[in-house]
Amino acid sequence: MVIDANLYWMPEFLFSDSALLKRFLTAVPNSKGAYAYEMEIPESGKKQIVIEKPRGYQNLNYVEGQFDLDSQLSDMDAAGVDMAILKTPGCQEWLDPELCRIFNDGMAEHVRKARGRLRALAVLPPLAGDACLKELDRCIGTLGMTGVQLSAHYGDRYLDDESFRPVLSRLNEMNIPAYIHHTPLPVQYDALLDYDNLRRSYGRSIDQVIAIGREIFSGLFEEFPRLRLVHSMLGGGFFTYMNLFFPEKSGKKEELGRFQVKNDGHRTHFKNNIFFEMSHAMPWGKTQLETAIKVAGADHIIFGSSYPVRREWLLDGPEFVRSLEIPEHDRSLVLSGNAMRVYGIGEENNAG
Repeated sequence: MVIDANLYWMPEFLFSDSALLKRFLTAVPNSKGAYAYEMEIPESGKKQIVIEKPRGYQNLNYVEGQFDLDSQLSDMDAAGVDMAILKTPGCQEWLDPELCRIFNDGMAEHVRKARGRLRALAVLPPLAGDACLKELDRCIGTLGMTGVQLSAHYGDRYLDDESFRPVLSRLNEMNIPAYIHHTPLPVQYDALLDYDNLRRSYGRSIDQVIAIGREIFSGLFEEFPRLRLVHSMLGGGFFTYMNLFFPEKSGKKEELGRFQVKNDGHRTHFKNNIFFEMSHAMPWGKTQLETAIKVAGADHIIFGSSYPVRREWLLDGPEFVRSLEIPEHDRSLVLSGNAMRVYGIGEENNAG
């Protein structure tokens, strides 16, 4: 079985409902340096929504027709993907409570029409107090969603900030996982702007590394031991930095202890509370993916394609994972087993 744990969804009616489109565009926080607008793609005539941050630097593009159910299912069939988990591509960072509700209802209907091929993660406004918690309860209890999606940071606050404690506490109580989507740029980003690939790829990666580091070093998981966070883009390549971040106690006498050494706690939280969705197999490359699986553990890495950012990442992604020189058991965990375990797929309460 193959599960794509990162299939993007946006409401197609967003492109035809002018009132909703205006509401969506105005929800983008211009005060935080972001800028949103609609434009036409010259080659195809299709509409696209563009998010810039700061103005003049494109970071997110939503294209009309790319979130059509029939196209999704057809491409899943071509890729040999049995099931996919839906989430929104970045806009969860600024959606207000009413827009979250509209998006969640739309995703739930999309899942219903797919007849068992799709699951969905709820979009929440984590700083909205009771409105956030009520929407969480509705999405899990009424709409049957399999988890929630949050951004790595909101404004200049990462998830270890006290303001996010109410929603994280509820997730811990409910034992519900949260997918932590990268934001287009980290809080500090000036040096990343000038080059597209540096901005679009490394900006997202560094945001994930910062987010995970803050989550682990803040004691968040000591407070919420059942909280499971699934970070995108292999956590920005977090496996690369693990030994630097979790140093062993020196075996020699040192004049000054410069590093925080709490290896048992930090490594235990990494093992129990942090998981990685690869966002996407092919761009990482064979050697890097094999190394990530070896270092972070095959039981911590989940296949995801970021479709429809590039169709080939879905169409060729499963076969690329099969080409890795790893044990068959590990391959099975990456392609489906970990997603099933973390998101509860196959359990009776998630059967719809």
